[in-house]
Amino acid sequence: MTEEKDRTARSAALWATVVAVPVAVLVAFFAVSAFTPDDKEPAAQPSATQPSVLPSTPVPMAAPALSARQKEVCLAVTSQLPNQLRDLGSRQVSAGPEQNAAYGEPPVTVACGVTQPVTCVSMTDTRGCVPMDTELMNMDQVCWFADQQSAATVFTTMDREVAVQVTVPKVYEQPAQWANEFSTPIVETVKSRTSGVPYGCV
Repeated sequence: MTEEKDRTARSAALWATVVAVPVAVLVAFFAVSAFTPDDKEPAAQPSATQPSVLPSTPVPMAAPALSARQKEVCLAVTSQLPNQLRDLGSRQVSAGPEQNAAYGEPPVTVACGVTQPVTCVSMTDTRGCVPMDTELMNMDQVCWFADQQSAATVFTTMDREVAVQVTVPKVYEQPAQWANEFSTPIVETVKSRTSGVPYGCV
C-alpha cells in the first residue's frame, strides 16, 4: 500500500512539473515583452519649447553714431536686457553691441538711440510724422508706436528721452507682447519725457 502511495505521489509531482514549466515560460515571455520597447514606437521628439539651434552668423544691425548721453543711456539699457527672450536665445549683432541686441531666428531685434518718429505739430498736415491723436500702446509704463510693415512690426518708444526700437518679425504671434518684454528694462534705465509726445502717451 505504501508503494502504491509513493507511485501516486511521484505521478502527481511529475504532472505538476509538466504543467508548471510551460506556465513559467509563458509568464517569463510576457514579462519580458512588457518591458521591451516596441521597435515601431516613434522616438521622442524635442520639446516645443526647446530653443532651436541658432545661426552662428551675427544679425545685421546698423550702429549710428550716438551722443555722449545716448551712449550712456543705451549702455544702461543693453546691460539690463535678458540673456534669453522667452525661448529665444540671444544672438551676436554685426555692429554696436552696446546699443543693439537680437534674439532667435528670425531675429527679434532691439535698437537703442534710433531716430524717434516725429510727432506732428499740425493736426491737418500729418505727412512724415505721427499724428498727435494716433493710437498708441501703453504697456507697463512705456508708450509704444507700432509701425506695421510687410515683414515685421516695428515698435518705437514715444515717451523716452532716448528712443528704443523693437522689431518683431511677422512669424511671431501677438507682436506687442514680444515688445512689452523690454518695457521693464526701459523704465529702469531711460527717463520718460512728457513734452512733444502724442496725446495717447499721457
